[in-house]
Amino acid sequence: MPCTELDCTLHLVVAAGRAIPVSAHFSYCSGDPHGIVVDFYLDERPPVTWTFARDLLAEGSVRPSGLGDVRVWPGEGEQTGRLYLALTSPHGHALLTMPRDAMTTWLGQIYRLVPPGFEETALDLDAELSQLLGEVN
Repeated sequence: MPCTELDCTLHLVVAAGRAIPVSAHFSYCSGDPHGIVVDFYLDERPPVTWTFARDLLAEGSVRPSGLGDVRVWPGEGEQTGRLYLALTSPHGHALLTMPRDAMTTWLGQIYRLVPPGFEETALDLDAELSQLLGEVN
């Protein structure tokens, strides 16, 4: 199953004009053609993992996207080289910025692995169903 990954530094906005660096590991595998997995590393704590739609990140790179727990939008003015990522959970909220060029380049790799409209052909539904039902292949 083909995969692509990206390691980069995001910035967690803690106050107006103040942010702290956060290491992030983004991964995408054709076996889950709709989802991106991101592990966030802060200090010595265990990573925090989020999964969200690749299309949300793609759309958010050009216009505000997302209505729920994950929202993405491009920066404006002096921040045009950044993307914003807002995460909401029962445990709190986080606003992060990330490098727009790195994300759009990585999105290009993702869409080469599984082009838009071909997500369903990348799924092996029989294998997924067998695994869910606990069958041995």
